[in-house]
Amino acid sequence: MSNEAIQEVGASGHFTVFSSQNSNFRYTYNKIREVKSHRISELFTAYRDILWDDGRHKYNVSSFIGEIDEILLGERFSTFDQNTLDTLIGSLRQRGNSNATINRKMAALSKLLRKAHKMGDIHSLPEFRRQKERAGRIRFLERDEEARLFAAVRSRSEDAYRLSVFLVDTGCRLGEALGLIWNDIQEHRVSFWITKSGRSRTIPMTERVKEVIKLPPIAGGNPGGPNGGRRPKGPFAMLTQAQYRVIWNDAKAEVGLGTDEQVVPHILRHTCASRLVQGGIDIRRVQMWLGHQTLSMTMRYAHLATNDLDGCVVVLEKPRGESAQPSENSAFASPLTTASPASVARKGRVEEPAKASRKSSKGK
Repeated sequence: MSNEAIQEVGASGHFTVFSSQNSNFRYTYNKIREVKSHRISELFTAYRDILWDDGRHKYNVSSFIGEIDEILLGERFSTFDQNTLDTLIGSLRQRGNSNATINRKMAALSKLLRKAHKMGDIHSLPEFRRQKERAGRIRFLERDEEARLFAAVRSRSEDAYRLSVFLVDTGCRLGEALGLIWNDIQEHRVSFWITKSGRSRTIPMTERVKEVIKLPPIAGGNPGGPNGGRRPKGPFAMLTQAQYRVIWNDAKAEVGLGTDEQVVPHILRHTCASRLVQGGIDIRRVQMWLGHQTLSMTMRYAHLATNDLDGCVVVLEKPRGESAQPSENSAFASPLTTASPASVARKGRVEEPAKASRKSSKGK
């Protein structure tokens, strides 16, 4: 330190004042905290039960964090800078991760680091920027595909068949269906309380859903049955995700869909949404039915509502000599351009007295 500077040291021995010709700074330190470094996996172990509920999502996050820790070679951090994050994203992309997958993994890492930063384990955070995702094709089942696939599922497990019908007619997620208890089913409606968005919802049931939520007699009354004669906690509580996926994969291979990577159980949710939109249900109601947190998630299906555009073809196919004015019955008829029957009647009533007055004046 130069001769211009003067240091005053308090009784604790810590630097408290720095002064010079141009400036005078006063610092107060109550205590000195040791700066520690941590592996990403250590932070996850410390905070996973606080940040994530038990379930499939937590399992996926565990896999994401494990991969990230592997890419970083177990390096320990007291700060996590932008260069480290950019290198990590580049490594994930080299491994063939799509932008959508990278976004999911970065969301998990961001949540963990923000908690660690709040607790004082990490002392600086990078800026997490969402990668641009492409809107890919949404695969859904045609009616004949559903029939063949469900028949193959049923030949393997009646419970898996019942679950399949429930999924395609309610559009719920697999975890939501497996988590149902009997109290969630009231007369003609079913309520989903354990959802991805954290928001509960209630929807009406179709006739075949009402049928498939009934347990086969053997499951509830036979002491030698799989549940020992006891009623399961819910209509699908006898199945796990892993068991259902095994049955699903075997069935789809049997019907010739084994190489189609998009034919996974979640396709039943896409199928339900697609049928609602194609059937003319407005997008807001579809959002409520599916339990999407934002309308933008539901808008992926909006392009399937092609009926609204059918009137465009009528206009475009008109010969050039004909007027392009929409007719009364056109899909594009407007109340501003099309006279209503009431207005025509009113116009007639106004003209009649005028004609009568002109006739009387001529007679005079």
